[in-house]
Amino acid sequence: MRVGIVCPYTWDVPGGVQAHIRDLAEALIADGHQVEVIAPAADDAPLPSYVTPAGRAVPVPYNGSVARLAFGFLSANRVRRWIREGRFDVLHVHEPFVPSLGVLACWAAKGPIVATFHASYQRSRALSVSAPVLQTAVEKITGRIAVSDAARTTLVEHMGGDAVLIPNGVTVSRYAEAEPLPGWDGGEVIGFLGRMDEPRKGLPVLLEAFALLAPVRPRLRLLVAGPGDAEEVLEKVPAEFRDRVGLLGMVSEEDKVRAYHSVDVFCAPNLGGESFGIVLTEAMSAGAAILASDIPAFRRVLDDGQAGALFETGDAASLAREAAALLDDPARRAKLSDEARTAVWKYDWSTVARDVVRVYETVASAAGVEEDDRP
Repeated sequence: MRVGIVCPYTWDVPGGVQAHIRDLAEALIADGHQVEVIAPAADDAPLPSYVTPAGRAVPVPYNGSVARLAFGFLSANRVRRWIREGRFDVLHVHEPFVPSLGVLACWAAKGPIVATFHASYQRSRALSVSAPVLQTAVEKITGRIAVSDAARTTLVEHMGGDAVLIPNGVTVSRYAEAEPLPGWDGGEVIGFLGRMDEPRKGLPVLLEAFALLAPVRPRLRLLVAGPGDAEEVLEKVPAEFRDRVGLLGMVSEEDKVRAYHSVDVFCAPNLGGESFGIVLTEAMSAGAAILASDIPAFRRVLDDGQAGALFETGDAASLAREAAALLDDPARRAKLSDEARTAVWKYDWSTVARDVVRVYETVASAAGVEEDDRP
């Protein structure tokens, strides 16, 4: 099957949607499908062979974050040409509510379209105002996938209709084994992975909890990986403890895996706006003992606390108490690690990609796609 996948966010800035699309594309290619991806990216950006750049992205405030999108004449022309030349059996658009390549692709395509909805958010004035414009694109979609109940609820509330629930995937084997990062294989280490400058990722809550724990735990260190302003982060840490904070910045895939294996407790202190939590499934694949905020998406992925501990969202004192309890109880950490390694297999791409292909086959069959009728 020839599949064209449309990514709304710039390829060269790490994010859950980009990681999802990358891993889905590679899983489909490994299963013998012909796959091409188009994404916002500069022409000289280093890209996998299956990714076509659609032009530089522009930063736009979106859903409590800053999304880097592409929406303009250059991108529209490239999307149309890519669809015309690709002759895809199915076009798979991610986040069609986002004003980026997905909307352009829906407008340009003529054949079967599958859409995956990732985001979860409350009703917004911006989306309500743009709904009539988006509707002209969304109404062409013949198959809908939501990565979580929260994402499906967002779809129903904003646009109506329903979707098949297929969770985010993770390549479990990629994270299973790795050596710790140099200098991070001793003491007590709490880890964080995410955008340091994005409030909803909750790093300030973790920093406050670290400041509570550091005076009474002299071996405690904090390992932080992700893009953002390192100096701004350190300013939130008491001066006497700053030498116990490691800020890696944006890391390679290899070092990200090693980071998961460098911590005693991996913390996901997100405040909300998450419909799934791919960072959790990565950490689970690595067998990390996880401590996460008690938001609905995280509670579901962690099986209500069976595969990872939970703390009260946004409460630094609660985070500090739970982290201390985990650090003091190696047996509990080992049990959480074992539970996580078992629970994460239902999210492995070997399972998830097959479910996605079934949706492709359903919409292609319903449309009666013939060799000369592709989008």
